[in-house]
Amino acid sequence: MIKAESTRLRVTLCLNKSDLVSPTTLEQWQNRLITWGYDPIFLSVQQRRTYLRDPQPWVDQLIDQPIPLLEQLQDRVTVVSGPSGVGKSSLINWLIPQTDLRVGAVSGKLGRGRHTTRHVELFHLPTGGLLADSPGFNQASLTCEPQELIHYFPEARHLLENGTCQFSDCLHRDEPNCAVRGDWERYEHYLNFLEKTIAYQEITQQQPDVETSVKAKDIAGGAQHYEPKLELKKYRRSSRRSQHQALQTVYEGMTQEEIIASEDAAENA
Repeated sequence: MIKAESTRLRVTLCLNKSDLVSPTTLEQWQNRLITWGYDPIFLSVQQRRTYLRDPQPWVDQLIDQPIPLLEQLQDRVTVVSGPSGVGKSSLINWLIPQTDLRVGAVSGKLGRGRHTTRHVELFHLPTGGLLADSPGFNQASLTCEPQELIHYFPEARHLLENGTCQFSDCLHRDEPNCAVRGDWERYEHYLNFLEKTIAYQEITQQQPDVETSVKAKDIAGGAQHYEPKLELKKYRRSSRRSQHQALQTVYEGMTQEEIIASEDAAENA
C-alpha cells in the first residue's frame, strides 16, 4: 500500500478470497482499514461474490456481480497491482469475461503465487474506462526520501492536516512538538520503513554523481516527488558544433586532393 501511495494516484483496496474467512473477520478488517484511511471492497472471484455489510450483516448482502468495484473503476484508467497469486488476472476475467487471461495456482511448495502475467496490457471496461493487468510481485521496493514517507500513510496525512510539526524537516521520531508521533496503529510500520529509506538515502549519497533516470519535483506540503526523465542523452540529436568538430577530425588526416574528391562525391550522391 505504501508503494501504491507513493505513485500519488488514487488507491482502492480490493480484498479477494473473502470466502475463506468468517463474517466477523471481514468486519474487523473493514473497521481496521477504515482507520488507515481506506474504504475496502471484499469479494471472492472464485465464487463470483461481492461482500457487503452496510446496512445489513455480511451474510445477508452477497451479490453475484462486482458492482461496487465497477462503480469505482468507471470512466477511469486503473492499474491492478498486487502480489503474485492474489487473483488479479482472475478478477479481470470476471470484470471483462472476453479477456480470458491465463491464471495460475499458488505454489504449494513456496506458499506464494507464480508469475503468470509477463507484461502490462490495457482492457476496456464494459462500464467505461480502461483496466491494466500488471505482473505480480513478491515484495515491492521503496525508494523514496525519508521526508516523503509520512505522506504515504493516509492516517498520518490526516494528522498533518490538523496540526503542524515544530520543525519543517521533522521525521516524526523523537523531535519535540511533533504532530504525527503518537498512538496510531501503523506508526511502528512507519518507523520501520523510515529506517529503510534513511539507509537507501545514505547509499545513494555515497554513489558517484552520475545522470539518473528520475528528476525531483516539488509538490504540496514541501515534499518532493520523483518522476522519470525523458530519454537519455544517447538518444538526443547531436549539436551542429559537435558535428563540425567531428568533420574537422576526419579532414585532419586527409590531403587537399582527398578532401576535394570527398566533397565532389558527396555532391554527386
